Amino acid sequence: MSANAFQNISKIEDSLWEAADQLRANSQLTSSEYCMPVLGVIFLRHASNRYDAALKAIKADQEAGKMPPRALVKSDFIKRRALMLPATAHYNHLLALPAGTDLGAALVDAMDAIEADFEPLAGQLPKDYDRFDNELLENLLRKFDTEALRSASGDVFGRIYEYFLMKFAMQGAQDNGEFFTPPSLVQTIVNVIEPDHGVVFDPACGSGGMFVQTSHFIEDEGQETMKRVTFYGQEKTATTIRLAKMNLAVHGLEGDIQDANSFYDDKHRLPDGRALWGNCNFVMANPPFNVDKVDATKVKNDRRLPFGLPGTTNKDKEVSNGNYLWISYFHSYLSETGRAGFVMSSQASSAGHGEKEVRRKLVETGDVDVMIAIRSNFFYTRTVPCELWHFDRAKPPERKDKVLMLDARHIYRKVTRKIYDFSPEQQANLAAIVWLYRGQRERFVELVQQHISNAINAAHICFLDETGDKPCAPLADFVSSYTALRQLMKPFLDPLPEGTRHDEALGEYWAIDNPSGPIERFRVFANDIEGSWAQASDRMADAVDMHDNTLKGFADHSRSLIADLDHAFKITSRTIELCEKEFAAKDSPDWNSREINKARKAADAARHKAVERLKQIRYFQRHAAWLIERFPDAELRDVPGLCKLVSRADIAAADWSLTPGRYVGVAPAEVDEDFDFEQTMRDIHTELADLNREAAELAARIQENFEGLGV
Repeated sequence: MSANAFQNISKIEDSLWEAADQLRANSQLTSSEYCMPVLGVIFLRHASNRYDAALKAIKADQEAGKMPPRALVKSDFIKRRALMLPATAHYNHLLALPAGTDLGAALVDAMDAIEADFEPLAGQLPKDYDRFDNELLENLLRKFDTEALRSASGDVFGRIYEYFLMKFAMQGAQDNGEFFTPPSLVQTIVNVIEPDHGVVFDPACGSGGMFVQTSHFIEDEGQETMKRVTFYGQEKTATTIRLAKMNLAVHGLEGDIQDANSFYDDKHRLPDGRALWGNCNFVMANPPFNVDKVDATKVKNDRRLPFGLPGTTNKDKEVSNGNYLWISYFHSYLSETGRAGFVMSSQASSAGHGEKEVRRKLVETGDVDVMIAIRSNFFYTRTVPCELWHFDRAKPPERKDKVLMLDARHIYRKVTRKIYDFSPEQQANLAAIVWLYRGQRERFVELVQQHISNAINAAHICFLDETGDKPCAPLADFVSSYTALRQLMKPFLDPLPEGTRHDEALGEYWAIDNPSGPIERFRVFANDIEGSWAQASDRMADAVDMHDNTLKGFADHSRSLIADLDHAFKITSRTIELCEKEFAAKDSPDWNSREINKARKAADAARHKAVERLKQIRYFQRHAAWLIERFPDAELRDVPGLCKLVSRADIAAADWSLTPGRYVGVAPAEVDEDFDFEQTMRDIHTELADLNREAAELAARIQENFEGLGV
């Protein structure tokens, strides 16, 4: 998702939260009381979107002869991860109700209809809408009916859902403000353990994000989630269990989620009566960090603690920190071939005393697989750094005493000033290091090739990108809109005296080239590189050669073209301001301010779209470069500041620490290749000219004021 998309979602989130908070303020309800009703509306909006998308896909399949033209059934929607919504529960039905209808009762009827039709949600959906008056409910429903939200994807609604959970948590609507796992971290865990079959268990399942991301992973492999896995979860907060069940349902998923405190309870049983303990194919979790006051007497003989009890306090009555209870539990649930991935406090990987002893025993099993350090600000509600732990009980002998240490603290994308995450490409690159560690060299090479292909494809969508029925050619659109703008200015500018035409302020306007020439040269370059890439083999050597000898130069070319477009528009825009301020253009019949400003906005919008498309070329090229520079032979090697493959002996020598930063060292300083000195100097020159002119105007005005005062 692009930075612009994230900014748009942030605006949507803020707007929606403002509406929800207004609902609370006007209803005199507490956060806990209005949390579920608001999330219920999000659930309905998302469920309606998924229903509409599934129905469209079903009709397309029927028209294409892929399925018979018969009456639709629930399974048709479930297999497309959607609910077959009753008519009374569809969002459009609620919006179309006649004025004066009791919306509170209508929403309750909608929830009842869904529960009656989908047993896993029985008794789980919110029914408290009768507390709100019609006007407030109508405003809330319409807030979630913008054009952007009517077509929003599951990822967008997933983020909005998480955002609302975060805001409610901050207001105390959830268990003491506990935070929820950022999707970016969940996806990273999924990429490492690859949960694609069997029993998937989350003993601290929260809102069910681990299950949802698992389903995305399975479907990306072309499989049906519920045919591949069975979800089991435990959660100690009743409200959060309801949120999790809603989250699963809206994605067309089912799971057995039990009300339990996992420190003490192990409630699940498999269909054949066996416990989950020792039988899980995958365990995933983001447990509460650093929990104290766990009753040691209740857990000391728990079979889920094969490595013993960690440190205790108060004469052995309480466990001083619950982190290693969780860690031990996660390992104990795994089958002989199981994998686990979980979020853990960064303190745990080097903790001492009884916790170090448990960690030593864990390392000695040979099951500790991959450790990933994450910087602060990845969570919505806390700034703490963390680490992602991964176990693999089926490691081959050659890796049994090895652990891959990955320090990802310098890898991130800024979502907002306070929130960071991983871009999809950053996640893929981190996963690619794990592939090399596991000997999956071909997957690594395919990813490098994909980055190169994406960069080349990005060049072509600069010229033509079919979006629905409306073709869009960003570079051609900019040329036409830029030319139209200058044509509107021409009748006024052409008759200006020769001296004025070559004035420092206006001279650059006539000096700048028409961007058509550079764009055509760029098109030729793009066609040439596509032809060269089509001839390349699937060898890593060909990918490296293409990148180093062609793609890198092409990406630099695209950056230069961006500078040309920006400069041309900036100078033209500045000329408009000069004409109106210095040469009284607004008083001339040859100057149509309204049309010129309209054309300037159109040119700016076209420039922005073209620049964003051009940036994608360098974006993908740099991701290819990131992998090639670090692993040029598609073989795992130690990279300072990023990764190191350590042995059990190395870990023992480091006091059994599992902190990645302790092993990988410090990365060398990197040069900011995106810094464009030439363009920066041109911008400074332009801004300096403007400042000098404004300074002269201000000095003249001050002089006039002094003269008016008789000074």
